[in-house]
Amino acid sequence: MILPAVRDPRLVTVRRGGTLTDADHGLLALWAAECAEHVLHLFEAAAPGDARPRDALAAVRGWVRGEVPMMRSRAAGGHAMGAARPLRGAPRFAAYAAGQAGCVAHVAEHDLGAAAYALKAVMAAAGDPEAARVAECAWQRSRLPDAVRDLVLEDQVRRNDICWSVFTD
Repeated sequence: MILPAVRDPRLVTVRRGGTLTDADHGLLALWAAECAEHVLHLFEAAAPGDARPRDALAAVRGWVRGEVPMMRSRAAGGHAMGAARPLRGAPRFAAYAAGQAGCVAHVAEHDLGAAAYALKAVMAAAGDPEAARVAECAWQRSRLPDAVRDLVLEDQVRRNDICWSVFTD
């Protein structure tokens, strides 16, 4: 479970009664896609013929550009998670990261799901999981757009426990 029981209104779109703007929602989606794409090679090495995770990243990027409807991006995210199910370890987590990124179009809070699964992927692939986690987390944070940086960092603290404590400093 990566979604909180009580939602932060800053991560709920204005249309649904929160304060998240469309522009910031798009930034969260692009950051989530970047986090997932950074580890996608781990999935593609295990399932080179399966494009579902990469398609989810393309869909959410298309959603940000206004070219893909939200429902199609969300569905692509679900298909990417379907690609994860028969796998184990790093490839599975990498596909889940892409799936979560695709679902950001529907619920912005899936951004941390993409980041957390990407962290789990690098940890599962590494000889030194903790060093890999620290390095990947630093890389992810370096990619955060300034406009949403504080929001994401605060959310990482708030949801760290339900995200397998991967955001621990």
